Amino acid sequence: MKHSTIMAILIDKRTDAAPEVQQILTDYGCLITTRLGMHESSTCADEGMIILDLNASQSEVAKLKTALQAISGVNVKSMELNFN
Repeated sequence: MKHSTIMAILIDKRTDAAPEVQQILTDYGCLITTRLGMHESSTCADEGMIILDLNASQSEVAKLKTALQAISGVNVKSMELNFN
């Protein structure tokens, strides 16, 4: 059975938190299959979202989530998908 974890990272103060978020994503880079970053470019909004597709165990996902949530203004949600 194949499984994948989708993680959404909402960053309230994108310009303040971006360096820390980037460092954590670099540290956990081997777990990331796909990364998609979005922000409202027409207004250059301070809020941004990153969507990750992770190929990782539940404990690895939990460690990544904990590291990201330790940053002020960062909210993380994830869901595990299982395919037959």
